[in-house]
Order: sequence, then structure tokens, then C-alpha cells
Amino acid sequence: MAMTQTQRDERRRVKAAKLQEEDLRLKVRPGTKRALLELMEWAGIEEQGEAMMLMIHHIEALGRPALLQLLRHEMAGNEVVARNEVVRLATRPGT
Repeated sequence: MAMTQTQRDERRRVKAAKLQEEDLRLKVRPGTKRALLELMEWAGIEEQGEAMMLMIHHIEALGRPALLQLLRHEMAGNEVVARNEVVRLATRPGT
């Protein structure tokens, strides 16, 4: 006899608890989603969770210098905005 949906759900919960599985949620913007889909296509991976798990487990293959380079964001300001801010601060009373 086949299991009921309730029995399958309970079996899944017991297995997840035994394996200490945790559901992680990640909200992404269209650019990040597009990058993930491109990586999945390149690697021939069909499941998003599998792709992210493989990347997490194998990121050290890049090496620490490459990873640190990826983590650093360069912030470049607009010269016009910066110049206007300097002028505004210089002409503000009490500065």
C-alpha cells in the first residue's frame, strides 16, 4: 500500500532532522540570477541549489588571493558629484 502525503512529509522531516539539513533562502536581483543561470548552463547543471552547493564547496580551488580579489568592491565616485559636494561644504555657514 502506498504511503499517504502525511506519511511522506513525516518521513522527509525525520530524514532532514537526522541529516541536520537547514533550508537557506537567498533573494537575488536579476543580474545575479542571470549570472547563476549562465554558470549553470556552462557547467551543465540543472538545479540551482546543486549549482550553489557545488560553488560553495569548491570555491577554495580559486585560491585565497583570487577569492579576496573577488570580495573587494571598487567604489568610484562621479567627479561632478564630488566637486559639487566640496563646493557645497565649503560654502555652508559654520564650516
